[in-house]
Parts: sequence; C-alpha cells; structure tokens
Amino acid sequence: MKKAFDIFVKVLISLRLTVVLLAFAIIIVFVGTLAQVDEGLFRAQSQFFRQWLVFGLDLMGWKIPVILPGGYLIGVALLANLIAAHVYRFQFTVRKAGIQLAHAGVIVLLLGQLCTDMLARESVIQLFQGETKSWSESARQYELAFLSDAGSNAQNVVAIPAAALRSGAVIRNPNLPFTIRVERFWQNSSPAFRAPMLQNGPPAATNGVARNFDFQPTAPSTSMDDKNVPTALISILAGDGPLGDWVVSGWTGDDQMIQTVRESYTQQAGAQMAQKVIQQLTQPQSVVVGGRKFTFLMRPRRVYFPDDFSMTLLKATHNIYPGTDIPEHFQSLVRVKNPRSGEDRQVLIYMNAPLRYEGLTFYQYQMDAGQATLDAGRTPSSVFQVVHNPTWLTPYAGCVMVAMGLTIQFMFHLVGFMSKRKAK
Repeated sequence: MKKAFDIFVKVLISLRLTVVLLAFAIIIVFVGTLAQVDEGLFRAQSQFFRQWLVFGLDLMGWKIPVILPGGYLIGVALLANLIAAHVYRFQFTVRKAGIQLAHAGVIVLLLGQLCTDMLARESVIQLFQGETKSWSESARQYELAFLSDAGSNAQNVVAIPAAALRSGAVIRNPNLPFTIRVERFWQNSSPAFRAPMLQNGPPAATNGVARNFDFQPTAPSTSMDDKNVPTALISILAGDGPLGDWVVSGWTGDDQMIQTVRESYTQQAGAQMAQKVIQQLTQPQSVVVGGRKFTFLMRPRRVYFPDDFSMTLLKATHNIYPGTDIPEHFQSLVRVKNPRSGEDRQVLIYMNAPLRYEGLTFYQYQMDAGQATLDAGRTPSSVFQVVHNPTWLTPYAGCVMVAMGLTIQFMFHLVGFMSKRKAK
C-alpha cells in the first residue's frame, strides 16, 4: 500500500504531468474555440470547458470519436499537481519565501476561478421609470411557472425549469394538485398569428393562446445576440381525469420577446393591429383545480433578491454629444428599499460605478432613455446586469500574492548579487 501511495505521489508531483496537462489545456482551448463557429460561445463553453470529460468532437461537420479531459478535470488536476509539488518538493526556507508565496498565489487564482465558474451567477433586470422589482431574470434560461393566490396580495409560485420539459416527460410536484405531461417540447421556436387567411391546419391545443397563434420549432440559435425561446405542448391531469391541453411558450411570458413581436407587427400592420395581436399573445392561461385557480406561463427564470429588498427606477438619464448620436453620459437613479432593515435610500448607478448590495453587484448594462425615447412615445427604461459572485475577491488576492512573491524573490537575488559585487 505504501509503495502504491509513493508511486501516486511521485506521479502527482511530476513535472511531466504538468506538461501533459498544459498540452491538454492547449488542445481543449483550440478545439473549443473552433467549436464556437458551429455551436456558439455558450454551448461551446458548456461542452468543453464546463465538463469533466469530453466525449467526441463535432468540428466543421466532422465527427471525431475521441475522449478528452474537459476544462474542470484539467483545472483540478493542475491544482492538485501544483499543491502536491508545493508540499513535497519545495523547501520552506526564508530565501525561497518569494517562490512559495508566488505559487500560493497561483493556487488561489486556480481555486478562485473554479469557485467562480461553479458559484457565480449572472442575470439581468429591466426597470421602466417608476417600476419596482424584487427579482432579476436569467438572460437565457426559462421556467414554467404556476401562480396561485396566497392571500394578502401575495402569490404562491411553483417554478419548473425548462430543462425538465422533455417530450414525453411526466412532471409531478407536491405543491401542485395535478400532473403535467409534456406532449412536445421545442428548444427554440417562432410564433405566427393565426389570421383567417393564413390558417393551415387545426390549432396545436384547444385552450389558451394556441387558438390564436401557431408555434413552429426552429433550429437552435448559436449567436450571442440571439437566444433560444422554448415552447411546449402540455396536458394537465387531475385525479378525476384530464383537464385539457395548452401551449406554453417563452414568446408569451418574456417581455423582450413580446416587444420583438410588437415591433414586427407594427411594421407589418400598424400600431393598432400590433396592440391587438399582443393582447391575444399575452392573454393569461389558467386552470381551476380543487377550487384554486392556477395561472401558468413560460417566462425567464427568476432570481429573487435576498431579504425581499426591492429596486425602483426613479430616473434614467441618457445624454449625447450635441449634433451626434454618440452617447456622452448615461446613469440611473434608483431607490433601494429593504423592509426588514428599514433601509430606504437613493443610489446613482453608472458605468464603472456599480451598486453592491446583499452579495449582488448591479452594473449599468443598457438604457432606453433620452429625447429620442420620449419622442417615440416610449417610457424610459434601464437594464442592469446582476452578478452574484461570492469569490470575486480571489483574483485580486491571488495577483497580489504573486506580485509580492516575485518582488520578494527578486529582492533576495538583488541583495545577494550586490553583496557579491561589494565583496569583490
């Protein structure tokens, strides 16, 4: 047993292992970068860098049957290799304190990156002037939400991730008095209004939005500027039998996609017709079971703020240079209100001046404000990127440790060199 352990330690601290892992890192970065052409940035990251093992490559239309270590495995192995070498190989002496500190800084950087990748979460929050929200939304992930009255102007919410909605899946939740059966599911879809002259067949479902809209599956998008909008055909079954079938789609519950549909029909048929189409698209869908009404919709996954604090956009300011469309300055004045702590204050958020609150960081991301917005009859709005990263300080700590270690080691060598010169 001791001999096997010694062999394991010898391999773990080997410089050859370091070289092999770095070579695999170069390979995975190379193939992952090429894969972005077909898969897009986010899918390539998930397939190559956020995996322990990569089973097969699909590059430029070529399928290569090969197994490669993923980003997680390479990073953890490099971290173990560095820590083991640090413990078993390096001598803890004063003259090598700089090297030890620099290596410790690299370890902190690797650990910090791993924790950031696994724990950090990003979302967005769009606020129209005067609007208040206590949650942010995922930019790419959706959920099927069931809402019911909880009394005192509150709602019970049961959210099912869209990732669980696979064709043929049967979903049960102890907080729902019925079963959901997924008849069909499309990762990406497009809507079409069922105008009298354009109906090509019966509606997909007999209830709700499907009576006025058709939804067609489309190829998954790989562009960073687009996102996949899922649609599902579901049946709801209670103890006494089926209650009906409905179509649930991100096109009906995502404000960004609803605005896209509105703009499209405004260009095609005018603002008045577009408004009628949007009213039918966003008509609530519900079912009554046991005397309780459940309203359901597909919407971007919500991330609720801790301690129930809320944000209100008081004013969005967007200035441009005179005579041009070039932004000069934009900022958002928000009110942060926390009922538990009694806090109620105003904060100014602008570029390079985010708001940090309750473990969240709010960055100014986008804005629709200024004279052009008012002239178009739109309500000024602001979009913030919300980042939750509990390990955001580790890169700074790691870089400081590496810099201090290299400086200390350089000073030791400099003093030794000058002492030798003086002795001569």
